[in-house]
Amino acid sequence: MLLSLPVPPLFARADAEASLREDVEMLCSEAFGGRSFRNGGTVLPSMMLARRFAEAGLSAPLAGRFQCFRDEQGRCGRNVVGVLKGRSAEEIVIGAYYDGLGTLDGRLYPCADANASGVAMLLLLAQQLASGPRPPKTLVFVAFDAHHAGCAGASAFLALWPRNPVLMLNLDTVGSALAPVRRAVPDYLIALGGERWKASLEAAAAPRGLTLYYDYYGSRAFTEMFYRASGEQKPFLEAGVPSVMFTSGITFHTNRVTDAPSTLDYPLLRRRTALLAAWLKNWTGK
Repeated sequence: MLLSLPVPPLFARADAEASLREDVEMLCSEAFGGRSFRNGGTVLPSMMLARRFAEAGLSAPLAGRFQCFRDEQGRCGRNVVGVLKGRSAEEIVIGAYYDGLGTLDGRLYPCADANASGVAMLLLLAQQLASGPRPPKTLVFVAFDAHHAGCAGASAFLALWPRNPVLMLNLDTVGSALAPVRRAVPDYLIALGGERWKASLEAAAAPRGLTLYYDYYGSRAFTEMFYRASGEQKPFLEAGVPSVMFTSGITFHTNRVTDAPSTLDYPLLRRRTALLAAWLKNWTGK
C-alpha cells in the first residue's frame, strides 16, 4: 500500500496534480449526473468518497462513515466523514461540499470549481496528512451534502456530531486562477476569517509562492456575505466555532455549464493544498 512505501511527499510529485485532476473529472462525469442533492444524485459520489477516505487511512466514526439526515423538506442526504487521530483529542473539521446543480433541461452542470475542486483538495489533504506523523489536533474530514439546500449537511453535522471542534476549515471553490484579487498576483488564495492566524498561515504560504488575502476583493459587504451569510462555515460560526473559508473566488463559469474540469489550474490547486497541509501539520491554535 502507498502508506507503507518510503516515497517523497506526494506534493513534490507530478502525480499529485494528476490525482487532483482525476478526482475532479470523476466528480464531474456524466456517471454522477451533476451530483444533485434534490434528485438523489449524491448517492454514487458519496460511496466513492467513503472509499477514498478509507483508502487514505481515515477511520470511520463510531456511528459510521455516512452521517444521514433530512433537510427541512424531508429529503434524505448524507455527509461522508473520516477521522485522523492527532496527538490531541481536540478536533479540527475540514470540510467541502460535494453536491452540485445536477442536470437541468438536459444539460449537465459539471460544477468543477464549485465544488469538485474543494472535494479534490479534501481528498489530497487526507492522503497527505494520513501518510505522515500524527498532527497536533485530531482532524475530522467531512464531505458535506446538501449545500444547495441551505447548507443542510453542515447544520446536520453539528447537530449529530458529539463534540464541538476547535476550528472549522471550509474548502469552497478553490481551483481557479481566473479571478485573481490583483492581476499582477496570479498565485493567490483567499482566507476569509483567517486574520486570526495570519502569521502562521503566511509562514506556510511563503515557501509555496502564494499570496493570501483576508477579504473578498476588498469589499466589506461581500466579505460579510460570503463569510457569515453563506457557505458551510456559517452554521459553525453561529455555534461559536472559529472558522476559515478558503476560496479562489467566483468566476464567469460559476454555476454555469462551462464550469468544467478544463478550466481549473491544477498546479496552483496542488500548491494551495500543500499550504493547508503544512499549516495543519503545525497548528497549535496560534
